Amino acid sequence: MSMSRRRAMEMGAGGALAAAAAACARPDQAASNDLAELDAVETAARIRSGELSAKEAVDAAIERASRVDKKLNAIAFKTFDRAREEAGTTSGPWAGVPSFVKDLDDVIGVPTGFGSRAFPGYKGKAQTPFMDSFLSLGVISLGKTTTPEFGLTATTEPVSTGKTRNPWNTEHSTGGSSGGAAALVAAGVTPIAHASDGGGSIRIPASCCGNVGLKVSRGRHQQARPETAGPITISVHGVQSRTVRDTATAIAALEAGRTDPSLPDVGLVTGPADKRVSIGFYLKGPYDRRVDPEVVAATENVARLCEGLGHRVEEIALPYRPGIEEAFVLYWAKNAAIAVKAWEETTGLKRNGLAFERFTLGLVDHYEAHADEFDSAVARLLAVEAEFNAMFETADVILSPVLASPPIRLGYLDAGLSFDEHLARVTDYAQFTGLYNIVGAPAISLPLSMSAAGLPIGAMFGARKGEEKTLLELSYELEQAAPWSARRPPIFG
Repeated sequence: MSMSRRRAMEMGAGGALAAAAAACARPDQAASNDLAELDAVETAARIRSGELSAKEAVDAAIERASRVDKKLNAIAFKTFDRAREEAGTTSGPWAGVPSFVKDLDDVIGVPTGFGSRAFPGYKGKAQTPFMDSFLSLGVISLGKTTTPEFGLTATTEPVSTGKTRNPWNTEHSTGGSSGGAAALVAAGVTPIAHASDGGGSIRIPASCCGNVGLKVSRGRHQQARPETAGPITISVHGVQSRTVRDTATAIAALEAGRTDPSLPDVGLVTGPADKRVSIGFYLKGPYDRRVDPEVVAATENVARLCEGLGHRVEEIALPYRPGIEEAFVLYWAKNAAIAVKAWEETTGLKRNGLAFERFTLGLVDHYEAHADEFDSAVARLLAVEAEFNAMFETADVILSPVLASPPIRLGYLDAGLSFDEHLARVTDYAQFTGLYNIVGAPAISLPLSMSAAGLPIGAMFGARKGEEKTLLELSYELEQAAPWSARRPPIFG
């Protein structure tokens, strides 16, 4: 089920969207008096009704943030005073709902550190159109969330702010690069937080922290920032949330600014579809590398769950052309090189190990050593879409793991590792997610499983470009069939 953007506009977009989202009942939320338990839709509904004021919502979130972040270290910069001043002054479908912004994006008047030591005291003089759109939802930002340096790796342990800890087990990683956002949402500090995904950076933390994390199609939202490495826009914006309806509401509200007009409207998806879909699933990533048996078993169980719901499920092979991962790393490395070069030109300094981490400098060196191969790498990446689309000749949706193991222990991707060791570890661990960034298709991580040690294991569902609606409808169905709403980490609220 969905509400079209045209219909929302006829009703008055913000109010119609909020009312329609709230109408998708969540009895577990309606009965709760604990603000930490509420998702963004329910929080906004209570503020609109007058049952809760925006100031009360923000003050309660600040209190939770102050207490919880002592254990998690997920906030890079706090803007609590500014949030209190803004409470009650915003409008939009989520007016008054507390949130956070990832520390890779500028918010006017707020420091941006990019997860790096290289930008002390930096404040952007402008913010992107997407950030304008996100804040126009009416959310109140409490600050910036931690991220690895430039978002370049799959854990959030930058030298600049230190290790961000997983609320399920503080000895384990939150994932990256939206690791701080994921930790704060999972811990009930705020119901949603801004995130972005350039190689898995929404889906990986969602899997590690037990959240819902949707990477949208390329062009569904306004671009994260001007893409300068080449012709492929790999990074998209989104949110971390705990409920499918929060993610669905965000998509509907933000798609008006899309940069690809050929994409079909998603609209506001409010529940499952009656139609059964065909699901192809695979358990092995590129190069047949090891996947933890717990992850394999969890993915197989999700496949059986889907089959039990009446969907047609069949195991398939991943059509992954040799050299694609190497091409993606080179593309990723050029983005790192561009960022560091811009810093050098601005500061007049040469890159060094006091400003930048070892992995970042290694990526820059990697690009410079292989720059003559860049055009052929781009050609290989552009050729992947046809092979990707071939999977959908017999399937509507693709299921796979998000990560090759449950959340890693802190230190496994430590900043002190050699570049070669870090690269080998991160590409083994995050071997499933980058494909969707290459081809620009949507994929969602759902918190459907738990490890024997009590750590979340996400399941990733992907679809053709533009088919977010299909993924959201299936996600609603799975949320109802195998609900995760009662699961809470030891550090919560």
